[in-house]
Amino acid sequence: MSAFSAISAVKISLSYIGIGSNLGEPVHNCDLAIRAMTADPHNRVVEVSPFYRTEPVGKKDQGWFVNAVAALETSRSPRELLKFIQTVEHEMGRERQEKWGPRIIDLDILFYNDQVVRGEDLVVPHPRLHERRFVLTPLNDIAPHLRHPLLHKSISELLAELPEGEKVMLLREADQKLCGAFSSM
Repeated sequence: MSAFSAISAVKISLSYIGIGSNLGEPVHNCDLAIRAMTADPHNRVVEVSPFYRTEPVGKKDQGWFVNAVAALETSRSPRELLKFIQTVEHEMGRERQEKWGPRIIDLDILFYNDQVVRGEDLVVPHPRLHERRFVLTPLNDIAPHLRHPLLHKSISELLAELPEGEKVMLLREADQKLCGAFSSM
């Protein structure tokens, strides 16, 4: 029996986590973050989107990102989950210096069930996800019918409404597996 199944009496919530990196080895960094989420006894990664190479948003003079989205079952509350993913970021060397700047890893809570959370430290659903092709494209791969609780539209509808422009390219399967991104899932 896994530690996760031992807590089955606890309420399990479904969250979607945005994953991104553009420093060092971005595919490897995203893989490490997924493994860290999987290793935690309060979480179970149930699905991971393909990885995408995406152009930076906001600050253009930096390397392109690798982005993905993970569906995560968790027994953590939204704030506990935020603290957990911030710990993962910190342990991986994330330094919060520059808005939209380069980062070794970036983990964002995109959705937490259909809850709406508005706090100083946490806003769920992520406030700009509907404007970002680098989030909606991988999210659409694993949850196209997921409905935004405030905008009342599915992920596929939100993606279809985005204007062209932001470049998002699927990484070849061979590139994704270079660092074993899906080898143990």
